[in-house]
Amino acid sequence: MFKQFTENISGNQIYLLSSLGIFLVFFIVVTVLLMRLHKSHVDHMSDLPLQDNLINPSQKSQS
Repeated sequence: MFKQFTENISGNQIYLLSSLGIFLVFFIVVTVLLMRLHKSHVDHMSDLPLQDNLINPSQKSQS
């Protein structure tokens, strides 16, 4: 099936196939990286916007 596509490629179609290939490689790499993340890291990153103790209260009024 893929042999038929590659035999009949004209000038502009190579850009379409290469962009599809780049998208698929990027999607697969991101999926693998997300699967390898530790749950503790994801929990820590999700709690960061909600933690107020990281900002010194005296610095809030100096804006």
